[in-house]
Amino acid sequence: MARPDTYHEIRGHLAELTDEQLEERFWALAQRVVDPMVELARTHTSPSIERSVLMRMGVPSPTCVAVVGECEKRGLLGHGAGHVVLHCATAWECPAPEAALRLAAGEGWDLAEEKWRGAR
Repeated sequence: MARPDTYHEIRGHLAELTDEQLEERFWALAQRVVDPMVELARTHTSPSIERSVLMRMGVPSPTCVAVVGECEKRGLLGHGAGHVVLHCATAWECPAPEAALRLAAGEGWDLAEEKWRGAR
């Protein structure tokens, strides 16, 4: 059975958009798809899930406990302990396990809190 070609009809509302407008529309639609998943993850995480994430990032277990505990204390757990570690690792230009060790030692929490200030 032949399927009718409806491409030109279906894309009519996009035909007049520039490449920049199409890209902006793409990212806006992608964000709408991801927002519910981010909210679900934010509201349904737990310290054990966050420790597991850090362990998969190569962080030793005792360090995971320290980082997750501090994330929980500071209200950052909903953003993800792995995200906190990744943010600091990127800022410090070091591997995630090293960033986690630095966080566990008390360094860098101001950097993490600054990123999510007002987003808790």
